[in-house]
Amino acid sequence: MNFWLIQSMNSLAMGGVLFMLAAGFSLIFGLMRVANLSHGAYFMLGAYIGLNMLDRGFNFATAAMVASLGVGLLGGIVERLILRRLGNNTLSQVLATLGIAFVIADGSLWIWGGDPRPVSGPAFLSGGLQLMGLTFPKYRVAVVVFSVAVGLALWLLLDK
Repeated sequence: MNFWLIQSMNSLAMGGVLFMLAAGFSLIFGLMRVANLSHGAYFMLGAYIGLNMLDRGFNFATAAMVASLGVGLLGGIVERLILRRLGNNTLSQVLATLGIAFVIADGSLWIWGGDPRPVSGPAFLSGGLQLMGLTFPKYRVAVVVFSVAVGLALWLLLDK
């Protein structure tokens, strides 16, 4: 029984990460009508920027904020300079954003290499949390809570 509870929490955490990634993709397509296939590449680029900042001694919150703002700025520039000029031509959007994804992926491979790099979570989320007599990693519990908060915020933003 304990095994299934732990695996359920792990599944909720992974589902929360996938939900946040998919919610961003859905918002861009649903509100802006842009078929952005480079969404995952931006996600990866933000992770690498954050990892670089952590390696340079910045704290987790600063690294996450700067990485998010940097990737958001890059996405805004791409939207202004490339996607806006394509109009509602979905095929052109798909080809352009797929090309951007390849450029970001290959650039990341060139800069950071292809070897896996471990990332430490923030210090306040290290360790375990006791729930129902079981110990769950605080980081995964935080991911679940954060993804629920993002889902509620999006629901309030879009439905109210």
